[in-house]
Amino acid sequence: MRIILTYAVFIVIVVSAGLLSGLANMSGDWYATLQKPFFNPPAWLFGPVWTTLYVLIGIAGARIWMRAPKSAAMQLWFAQLGANLLWSPAFFGLQNPELGLIVIAGMLLTIVGFMIKARPIDRVSTLLFVPYLAWVAFASLLNLSIAWLN
Repeated sequence: MRIILTYAVFIVIVVSAGLLSGLANMSGDWYATLQKPFFNPPAWLFGPVWTTLYVLIGIAGARIWMRAPKSAAMQLWFAQLGANLLWSPAFFGLQNPELGLIVIAGMLLTIVGFMIKARPIDRVSTLLFVPYLAWVAFASLLNLSIAWLN
């Protein structure tokens, strides 16, 4: 029961924090007026993708927490989550794609760092971050393109 509760707590916290960050920093009219690259995904895609990724992030965090709560991997897990939650306020809230680019670069570094440090502790946690790394790399390219075009 304790294991299930740990997973539930991590997943609920991550999904809720991501949802709150997104809702507090909606794209709005400003974003609609920006020039976007041809590969910009449709708006409806972001919600399902981020929800899925947040569940995977929560599961990975719970797995490391149960195995090595004071490890560098766990510290990097918290760091990547913090960077993740700062991106929407930087990009949308402050309407600043350049600041968003700085934040997302930090997010990429902490994601990769987590994956490196988590691998010896729990390979599954590392694998759970692969889709997250891929999406954030894509989002970084999108962020860079929007900054460049505007």
